[in-house]
Amino acid sequence: MPDTFDATTLLLGTTASLAVVHALLGLDHSLPFVALGRARGWTLARTLLVTAVCGAGHVASSVAIGAVGVGLGIATDALLWLESARGELAAALLFGFGLAYAAWAVWRRLRARDRPRPEAEDGAASADVTPWALFIVFVLGPCEPLIPLMVVPGVAGDWLVVAAVVGVFGLLTVAVMLAAVVAVHRGVGLIGAGRMGRHADVAAGLVVAASGAAVLWLGL
Repeated sequence: MPDTFDATTLLLGTTASLAVVHALLGLDHSLPFVALGRARGWTLARTLLVTAVCGAGHVASSVAIGAVGVGLGIATDALLWLESARGELAAALLFGFGLAYAAWAVWRRLRARDRPRPEAEDGAASADVTPWALFIVFVLGPCEPLIPLMVVPGVAGDWLVVAAVVGVFGLLTVAVMLAAVVAVHRGVGLIGAGRMGRHADVAAGLVVAASGAAVLWLGL
């Protein structure tokens, strides 16, 4: 019993550490939410709600793949390959979404300059689409460290420990994402970078694209 307890404690401690590092080092886990939230005029509360929902979807997709893989006895290498492929896809989508958002913002400004008209409808439409786009990207994005952590107790059939691993990893990932968003949001407010006026949407799109690029080519 003591050996089992020590092994479980070590596993959960490792899970907690990896969850924190995973969420902190991933620029895409905080910057896109702050940039788009500022550009769309979201309150901090709404920005955090979108972050929490996206974070939950981000963890849940890896949990589902890990559980199916362990249940079917699929090799860990195959699962990690799938997660790696999903990571590249999600980063590419984030990069493309950021560029598309910036291009849309430039087009909207040019159209407004050539033919002045209220932009409320365009703004409302983008506000509706933006959270869903982020959610889809994050559901497709993997939690790379989670599946190997699930495999260890899963192979032994200890599903209670698997549930504990998932709970610790999920809660800490979302909590750190929320804390990072609050910190960046406040930091942007202090330096005044959030007051970019009509250029805010373009800047937000470029920040989102840069976040996806950092994951794709720098592994951040």
